[in-house]
Amino acid sequence: MSYLRFDKAQVTNLQDSLKKELLFANVSGAYCATTLTGCNIRKYHGLFVVPIPEIDDEHYVLLSALDETIIQHGAAFNLGLHQYAGGHFSPKGHKYILSFEWEDIPTWIYRIGGVLLKKEIIFRGLQKRLFIRYTLLDAHSETTLRLKPYLAFRSVRAWTHENGTANTAFTPCENGIAMCLYPRYPQLYMQTDCPCTYHHAPDWYRNFEYIKEKERGYEELEDLLVPGYFELTLRKGQSVIFTASLRERDPKTFEHIIAEERSNYIKRDSLYHCLVDAALQFKVEQDGETYLLAGHPWFKARARDTFIAMPGLTLSIGETRHYEAYMNTAAKALEEFMEGRDISVRISEVEQPDILLWAIWCIQMYAHYEGIKACARRYGKLCHKMLDYIRMGRHSNLFLHDNGLLYSNGREKAVTWMNAMCDGRPITPRSGYIVEFNALWYNAVCFSAALHRCEGTKQAIAMAERSEQEAEQIAQSFREVFLNEKGYLYDYVDGSTQEISVRPNQLMAIALPYSPLDNRLSKGVLDVCTRELATPKGIRSLSPKNGAYNPRYIGRQEERDKAYHQGTAWPWLMAFYLEAYKRIYKMSGINYIERQLVGLEEELFYHCVGTIPEVFDGNPPFSGRGAMSFAMNVGGILRTLRLTERPISTP
Repeated sequence: MSYLRFDKAQVTNLQDSLKKELLFANVSGAYCATTLTGCNIRKYHGLFVVPIPEIDDEHYVLLSALDETIIQHGAAFNLGLHQYAGGHFSPKGHKYILSFEWEDIPTWIYRIGGVLLKKEIIFRGLQKRLFIRYTLLDAHSETTLRLKPYLAFRSVRAWTHENGTANTAFTPCENGIAMCLYPRYPQLYMQTDCPCTYHHAPDWYRNFEYIKEKERGYEELEDLLVPGYFELTLRKGQSVIFTASLRERDPKTFEHIIAEERSNYIKRDSLYHCLVDAALQFKVEQDGETYLLAGHPWFKARARDTFIAMPGLTLSIGETRHYEAYMNTAAKALEEFMEGRDISVRISEVEQPDILLWAIWCIQMYAHYEGIKACARRYGKLCHKMLDYIRMGRHSNLFLHDNGLLYSNGREKAVTWMNAMCDGRPITPRSGYIVEFNALWYNAVCFSAALHRCEGTKQAIAMAERSEQEAEQIAQSFREVFLNEKGYLYDYVDGSTQEISVRPNQLMAIALPYSPLDNRLSKGVLDVCTRELATPKGIRSLSPKNGAYNPRYIGRQEERDKAYHQGTAWPWLMAFYLEAYKRIYKMSGINYIERQLVGLEEELFYHCVGTIPEVFDGNPPFSGRGAMSFAMNVGGILRTLRLTERPISTP
């Protein structure tokens, strides 16, 4: 039996199954997303969603859905499911689903009387194309399969509504048709691998309702164009493959392509393998560059997310080549930023003051897995350049003070990962000496000393000694500035302002490879975070004891923004928390780490199946919210899994 499996009772219970989403993405930037029942609940859902760079940098839903109908003895049984305005469902084809399982290919089994039909979705290759294969497992008489496409041709951030400008004409192609509803869009080719009959009868279906958008305070209704339907006869044991693509394809190659792609699939038979497969879906290749998406379905490549997520998504799963490809692109952004040039690659927010610090930590993780000598050869110059850039005060919002600590102004603009804004101002204004900035800074200076010592020359050793002296000053100042009488760390200190809120950012000071705190002080910080921030789904962004605590990420955009970092729980922080736990409690902490992972493993069966969403409520039942799949969370959990087998080192 497959690890990811849902039986008839689970699938047909719409109260639960509509919340279970599916996502398949590939390196072309295209994706396929829907729910376990095939009923779309987001404007981002669609069977064939692709980037169209000729228009802009957004994704576009071309094929929204595809209804299957089984016809026997003149009776038609529609297997589709859609929600319409007012919460009405039609045609309720989910009742025919016998089971769903996802080992290598997501597979549905439908039973309609004596008919047993298998449906498989294949969407992972290098190209913008979707394959759906139907196999008639059992039937006692001639069976007709009808396929009815629903077309959107819109941005994922917009809606389609009935209009008179849509071009409803089609162009025949081998075993199918091509259509393009509006200018500037590409042709959508819909074909089968065997001869079929296409019946052209364009019609608008109105008022599809997307409940996730309604929950998020957005418009929730749209119309879709059904151009007609494809029809063919199946015999028992016969398969037919439907494809959606941006170019016409040879139907004789479909089966071969599927077999080749399937041979590269990872079997989703455990928490680890599910997350490995999810990790690979954040990879996008464009114009010769390799990017790590911050998440699906609406995130693009962002600098901070890239550096925090990258070690877990690559090094922790043995994908060193992927790390190097991501870093090659990211390094271009870093170099161009430091040299004051326009950034040529598509990574945003490189200018944020903590980006260089996270980049150095990310490179340090390469040294942890691949050895410090290999790291020094490949990334040593870049590390030293970033450190010198900071030391020389060249960053417009990162200032090195005489006490050795870094200062950043975050009063008017959010400068940390807690970056939600409202009315043009940060909801969580963190400014001055920010705790994780300076923990990362101390760690970076210590790592720089290790890199210099690795080089071994007299000049390098002298530079290492200077860095070690610098680190001593940073550590002393760090303790003087951030430690308070209650045993934890201020979140930030700005002049006379000492922010006493218990937040998870202090974990960096005790979790990074080099810590400015000794074991006794680290344990005090860890104990406070354990009592006030730890949950089964991640680490809270704010203690429940704080009057501003807001644990539920729900409602309209403004309401969600106000909760985003005010009590919600973040799985990626769990990696740093458990790294600190293992450092303090050594191997005796392994059992605790494994127990914490149990709460995250069950999330593979909720929300987006087989991956981890963006954020969780800070209070029970700790519901998952936000993006369907979030890179920092997947990477953090993969790093945590490695904690159970690899000791922490300090290169």
